[in-house]
Amino acid sequence: MKKIILILLITLVAFPSCKEKTSEKDENIIATYYLIRHAEKDRGDKKNKDPHLTTIGRQRANNWKKHFKDITFDAVYSTDYNRTKETATPTAKANDLIIHIYKPLDNNIEEFIEKTKGKTVLIVGHSNTTPKFVNELLGEDKYDDIEDHNNANLYKVTFTKDGNKTSELSVIN
Repeated sequence: MKKIILILLITLVAFPSCKEKTSEKDENIIATYYLIRHAEKDRGDKKNKDPHLTTIGRQRANNWKKHFKDITFDAVYSTDYNRTKETATPTAKANDLIIHIYKPLDNNIEEFIEKTKGKTVLIVGHSNTTPKFVNELLGEDKYDDIEDHNNANLYKVTFTKDGNKTSELSVIN
């Protein structure tokens, strides 16, 4: 009996918790938003307002999924265009999520923030709507429109319990 108690005590001291510890910084985060522009679209027909992705664009969409492999998303949002939905699809499928459609011109940022509080969210937009969305989340005009040839920007916006909002811009090729 003494051996069993000794083994239990050693186990409790050596392995106080099997649960992964969360850093203090992570506990302070209440929402994280990842925003990207759609991948490369087919520019063959100038009259087509809703083109699909090119082969390179589909590869980039899959690369986004790989880039986000260690992130568990709670929601994925996209505008209602083939190119944005096709960019969002691999990541949404990897997280077993549906794609929520949003309209940039009708977006009520306060409602969106309230709806996504406590979540990690991917938002796919366009060269003008993505930086605008980031600016609305931040409450400041920090980012300009994305250049037409650039499909590699990744914006990350984090909200914390103490009311701080931070943003990062990375280029992922």
